[in-house]
Amino acid sequence: MGYNLQNKLVVAVSSRALFDLEAENKVFEEKGLDHYYEYQLENEHKPLSKGTGYRLVENLLKINSFFPSDEKQVEVIVLSKNNAATSLRITNAIKECNLDISRSGWTSGNDISNYLKAFKVDLFLSANDADVINAIKSGVAAAKILPSHESVHNSLGDQVRIAFDGDAVLFSEESELVYKEHGLEAFIEHEKNNMHNPMEQGPFAKFLFTISNIQSKFKDQESPIRTALVTARGAPTHERVIKTLNAWGVRIDEAFFLGGTDKYEVLEAFGADIFFDDQDVHLDLSSSVVPSAKVIHESIEAYGRNH
Repeated sequence: MGYNLQNKLVVAVSSRALFDLEAENKVFEEKGLDHYYEYQLENEHKPLSKGTGYRLVENLLKINSFFPSDEKQVEVIVLSKNNAATSLRITNAIKECNLDISRSGWTSGNDISNYLKAFKVDLFLSANDADVINAIKSGVAAAKILPSHESVHNSLGDQVRIAFDGDAVLFSEESELVYKEHGLEAFIEHEKNNMHNPMEQGPFAKFLFTISNIQSKFKDQESPIRTALVTARGAPTHERVIKTLNAWGVRIDEAFFLGGTDKYEVLEAFGADIFFDDQDVHLDLSSSVVPSAKVIHESIEAYGRNH
């Protein structure tokens, strides 16, 4: 019987999410695919620096040390638009970093999101907007990794720390669209009127459930994963959030209702290995202190283009 990826946390990362390949990407954009392939082959044994997603991947893989080898909880898969010939530079870097990653896919420019369901992927991190949008359309939690300063690539510890925005990330975009369409007062009124109605699941709800399932296996000791909700909501709109999470039966370890103030200092204090948000105004600051990724929600993006 083959190895089963079901009932594991499966994270797929593009090569640009895992390693710093921005210089290489510039070669591709300026000189084209053939020059890019040639560059990668010529630099096959040249080491690669850590990318924004590296810190998260490294700590996620450490979770497996708590379990027998045949009961691994986390699988990381590299899915890349490189071709097989140029993949050796990436796999050499993985080996050099001692990352336990044995599965990969190389599509020679084809849409990576076509293969996410085949690999049972729960989370997909990429530096490409179109791939992220296609992944979300196919029902997979996905986010665009943002460039970050090298200082944020080193984790504060071995525990995985994942921070989420609420609306349009963990929860549906319904309330956020009310705010964008009608303003703050209408948003507050809407949330007060719907306080006892749980919000619909957003693109990252299923991912949170998968994390909670792993956390539930550590009842008698500290879990190797810690989660935080960091939202611009404040009182009284925070009440619907708490009631929604209770209705879902899912745990969030820490919750911060900031009432519109900046998030980045809280995220730095939490020590997030990744922060997921859909708003550039928060991500521009957060990416300077913690690894950050944008959840590109198609309806909100379309709204922004039309208003």
